[in-house]
Amino acid sequence: METQKNFLQRNLGWIIPVGVVVIIALWSVAGYNSFVRSNTAIDGQWAQVETQYQRRFDLIPNVVNAVKGYDTHEQAIYDSITLARTQYAGATTPDAKAAAATQVEAGLGRLLVVAESNPQLQSAPLFQSLTVELEGTENRISVERMKYNTLVQSYNTGVQTFPSSVLAGMFGFHARTYFNAPEAAQSAPTVNFAN
Repeated sequence: METQKNFLQRNLGWIIPVGVVVIIALWSVAGYNSFVRSNTAIDGQWAQVETQYQRRFDLIPNVVNAVKGYDTHEQAIYDSITLARTQYAGATTPDAKAAAATQVEAGLGRLLVVAESNPQLQSAPLFQSLTVELEGTENRISVERMKYNTLVQSYNTGVQTFPSSVLAGMFGFHARTYFNAPEAAQSAPTVNFAN
């Protein structure tokens, strides 16, 4: 027993610093791995959002063609949807893709307002089927975007709060952007039938 006590007294000067270094190293590794897992989860969730967007984009030509068959006065709406789909395809960041997707949503909103004003179109089985499928897709998109924002919130909390913010800065992790609808999407679209 006396030998262990002497050993501790003689070596206490280096045991404590080594212990502190080991604890800091373990904390750093755990923190780094946590940021990597969070980043990967956010990327995976964004892929889910994009999958639902692709589902929507696959439906859009059918919806547009169904409405075009009944109402040819709204060429500007058809063009805006086509342009937004093209912008989405060319976007390289989640922010740019979200902005293009919001433009698609605005165009679809205007298109559906036009469709609602046409009782003959509303009763067409193809249009009804497409509308139901589009509504389901919109619900899926909403759920996936909510999950994405929840993951981003959790990650950003780690990046911005002390002491994990020190690790985030050290390892180059930065706050991620939420999926936010632009201010222009906050107002209902206006449809003008006077042509």
